[in-house]
Amino acid sequence: MMADPERAREAARVILRAFGVKGVPVPVERIIKARNIVLQYAPLEEDLSGMAYIKDGVGIIGVNALHHPNRQRFSAAHELGHHELHAQEIGKAVHVDKGFRVLLRDDVSSQGIDPLEIEANAFASELLMPREFLMGALDAGGLDIEDDAGIEALARKFRVSAAAMRYRLAGRF
Repeated sequence: MMADPERAREAARVILRAFGVKGVPVPVERIIKARNIVLQYAPLEEDLSGMAYIKDGVGIIGVNALHHPNRQRFSAAHELGHHELHAQEIGKAVHVDKGFRVLLRDDVSSQGIDPLEIEANAFASELLMPREFLMGALDAGGLDIEDDAGIEALARKFRVSAAAMRYRLAGRF
């Protein structure tokens, strides 16, 4: 399977339109619950960010409650991406996302070659940092994205980590 990040981003845009999202931060928890997916927070091992699975026909997302709230939001959006894009795969087994600093699952994912992870990251990035709203925030001015303080201010506005925002602005997500 070849990764199709644009398909993943478009799936996120469809959800944003369907939920009438008009600004940031995007209400990812509300979206997940409205899609009839159970969202659970629990203390997990440090390198375990989240998991997605389907049990008895019910979609479930687990997120590490010990991680920073911004990381939890990205993990939840990433796992929603697996539900939206990879339901067949997660219906077969629990999909666990481990040890991703910028939410990369494992050694294979950190090399940027795991198609499922590439797509889930692209989905989460577009869902939480929609290009339309990001461009609007940048056009509004007052933020120097060449400066750490500017990146951090933008990240706070979108309720994501500064690292996720840097990746997004660099076009890596």
